[in-house]
Amino acid sequence: MVTRTRFDDSECPVARSVDAIGDWWSLLIVRDAFDGSRRFGEFQRSLGVAKNILTARLRSLVAGGVLESVPASDGSAYREYVLTPKGEALFPVIVALRQWGEQNFFAPDEPHSQLVDRRQGHRLRPLEVLSADGRRLSPDDTTVHKISTE
Repeated sequence: MVTRTRFDDSECPVARSVDAIGDWWSLLIVRDAFDGSRRFGEFQRSLGVAKNILTARLRSLVAGGVLESVPASDGSAYREYVLTPKGEALFPVIVALRQWGEQNFFAPDEPHSQLVDRRQGHRLRPLEVLSADGRRLSPDDTTVHKISTE
């Protein structure tokens, strides 16, 4: 069996993020949590994933502080999974992936889901990366600076 490479001690924030939620099942679980799924069965029905894989990913997301396991809201003996503040902070990531997918993987007339503003019913504006003064930035406008603790 291949040992998974860990990035939890990397100096790169992208590597650490991928270490926490980088596999497709975890991202799809987070997507479903934003869409209202809370119970194991709801995640399994939506994703069609094997129970052992779903169990492992849910445990990992709980251990990483992305989801929290709480008593069922209906008072039953079941547990539910809810996004923590750390998990809710992934909303722009999920929106960016959704918008990137809409733009790059669907023909103009091909049916797909869209995220809309609940109050106005309109599609969201495309996400943009902005500078501190509000300018739209491209990759050429940015550089990575290493932060030293010394």
